[in-house]
Order: sequence, then structure tokens, then C-alpha cells
Amino acid sequence: MMQTLPPTDTDTVRRIVADLKGRPGPLIEILHAIQAALGYVPEGAVPVVAEGLNLSRAEVHGVVTFYHYFRRSPPGKHIVSLCQAEACQSMGAEGLTSHAKHHLGVDFHETTSDGQFSLEPVYCLGNCACSPAAMVNGRLYGRLTPERFDALIAERGLKK
Repeated sequence: MMQTLPPTDTDTVRRIVADLKGRPGPLIEILHAIQAALGYVPEGAVPVVAEGLNLSRAEVHGVVTFYHYFRRSPPGKHIVSLCQAEACQSMGAEGLTSHAKHHLGVDFHETTSDGQFSLEPVYCLGNCACSPAAMVNGRLYGRLTPERFDALIAERGLKK
């Protein structure tokens, strides 16, 4: 069953579609704008976008689910993005990722049960010289170890 949007969110999505639909290849830009406005791309936005762009729901859904950047559920209060690119992998990102998942008790694209933290993969933060890298609430951190990761999380008031 398709999720329905609250009227204010429907109005927001319709306004975004109307404002951007005249641009070349507007779908991804529209989805980014929806996520910026609502924090994620709700399932109920898919038919509104599809209708506004004269696309099928499957086409819009396919783009939302293909790109890892788009969230399909509300994010936590703190967004933790761990770099998964080659430079970070060569400097221990796999171990850091495993530690982060265990410490937070979630996998990528999930949010802790208390709604505090969402864990997201990212495929290069441009901080390769200081690998492994992460971004927490838009702030970049490098040379992370499990201990430094735990300290970053503790600064935000949660977990061990």
C-alpha cells in the first residue's frame, strides 16, 4: 500500500516539482530538493513527482532506490557518513565501518532505535590523505580510529 503524504508535505513536493520541472533532466534535482526540504524522499512523494513529470511511478521509484544518497525514511538527529572509497578502504575503513555498525547497533541506511543516529555510506569525501574519513552532521573528520569514532558519538550525547 502506497504511503500518503501529509497535506503540507504534498504541497512542498508539488511546489518543488513545479519550480524545477522546466530544467533539463529535472528528476534527480527534484529528488535532492525534496530530501533537502523533508529530510528524506517519502514513498508518498513518488506518485506526486511521477505525475508532475509525466513519468511512471516505477521510473521515479527506480531512481530513488538506485542512488544510495536518497533516504527513504526520516533520518536520525545526527547523520554519520563513513567513507567507503578505495583510499579509506586501504587505511582501515572496513574495520572502522564494522566497529561503527556494532557500536551504533545499525547497518548502513538505518537509524538507531532512539532516532539519534543514521549511518550512511559515502563514496569519497575528498579527504583521502587523512583516511579513514567520516562526516558527522556535515563536519569532516579524518584519521579516524574506533576510539575517535566513539568519542565523536559520545560528544553528541549517546552510546558508551
